[in-house]
Amino acid sequence: MSARDPHPGIRDPHLRARDPHLRARDPHVSARDPHPGFRDLHRPGDPFLLPNAWDYGSAAALAALGFPAIGTTSLGVAAVHGRPDAAGVTRAETIELAESIKDLGVLITVDVECGFSDDPAEVSDLVAGLAALGVAGVNIEDGRPDGTLRPIALQQEIIEAALGHGVFVNARTDTCWLGTGDTLERVRAYAHADGVFVPGLTGLEAIAEVAAATPLPLNVLHQPDGPTLARLATAGVARVSTGSLLYRAAIQGALAAVLGIQGRPAPRVPTYAETAALLPQPG
Repeated sequence: MSARDPHPGIRDPHLRARDPHLRARDPHVSARDPHPGFRDLHRPGDPFLLPNAWDYGSAAALAALGFPAIGTTSLGVAAVHGRPDAAGVTRAETIELAESIKDLGVLITVDVECGFSDDPAEVSDLVAGLAALGVAGVNIEDGRPDGTLRPIALQQEIIEAALGHGVFVNARTDTCWLGTGDTLERVRAYAHADGVFVPGLTGLEAIAEVAAATPLPLNVLHQPDGPTLARLATAGVARVSTGSLLYRAAIQGALAAVLGIQGRPAPRVPTYAETAALLPQPG
């Protein structure tokens, strides 16, 4: 089967089990973009803010605020279920969340980590199944749990496999996040995706350089002490994600509330590393 075959079917039994309506639907997913509104949100120089939810309640609250699109956060999903983040072990939980929030009336993009597989065919099945649920986009990263990056050629195949299912494929490179690899090389290599995401990329000059190096809309991660949306616009950014920030802020809020009862000072928002360290570790 070609990775761009517009009729890949829904072969994933887990997705069928989670949604019995898939059996009654046309098993062929159109390659036509069924979510042009999501693609249109990506305007270089006029970035939209994408908040990231971790469960039904957080997604519903964000939808009620009027955000046109909501993403999921892998750290939040992992934490809710007591699993390690970015270890490729929350596939079922990620699908379950996507299914639970698909009818909130907003566009949904799902963080599928590295696709939960090194097999392009399995990644294709996953994305096809999410498309059948009505998901508008996916993030697929090249970082691996051991701190290395997936080989470029294989990541290109993974991206290719995710295309053609009618979802916006946001190719994430973890060069800045993991402190390894060549960001510009990776961004250019993933030019066949629909968008590119470089979490950990900081500094307006560096951001502008990456934006100028790719024809794709650039997605960056919001940093509380980093550039504002207006400043990011001047660098050519098209999308700004909150990532795990909202989940971590929710944890901080809960701790502040309980400590406040005792008259103790509120803690700061925990970092990603501090939060991830609370979770079970891979292996």
